[in-house]
Amino acid sequence: MKVSALLMSALLIGGTAVSGCATRGFVREKIAVSDQKNGVRMDQMDQNTKDALQRAEDAHKLAEGKFLYQMVLSDDSVKFPTNVADLSPEAKTRLQDFVQKLKDDNKNVYVEIQGHTDSTGTDAINMRLGEQRAEAVRLFMNQQGVPLNRMSTISYGAKSPIAPNDTPDGRAQNRRVIVIVMA
Repeated sequence: MKVSALLMSALLIGGTAVSGCATRGFVREKIAVSDQKNGVRMDQMDQNTKDALQRAEDAHKLAEGKFLYQMVLSDDSVKFPTNVADLSPEAKTRLQDFVQKLKDDNKNVYVEIQGHTDSTGTDAINMRLGEQRAEAVRLFMNQQGVPLNRMSTISYGAKSPIAPNDTPDGRAQNRRVIVIVMA
């Protein structure tokens, strides 16, 4: 059992390295092979696994788009305090300017909003807080006229720091939201 799991992992990693990234078809094929060997059916997966598969499919759709530009809400005036998801007045002003740019560009774009946290708190709390921060941005942008179906949110929690979490300044830099615009 351990050997087949290691072999499956090696195949997935090797396939990804050769192709640059795994396609949905490749992943589904490998899941089907693994399911047949282990007697597991897709409808028996737990909700976390189903959610992860949905996020992978959503990421694939996003990857098909072309990156245009991004905005990071993380400088001193708009950083999120510890355990807070509310937007500061400065963040709202920057977002209003950003939404105006989207309207002025008048392009058919898709916006991904990524929520990040520092490493204080548990993984579960940080994932939830990252999602709350991203959702606060999404709802504010919707109030400014960006359609909800053109935006998605994702939380990275504390998993993608841009600075060390061992200093107050580093933790402050990691509490951020990134808004990515794609064609």
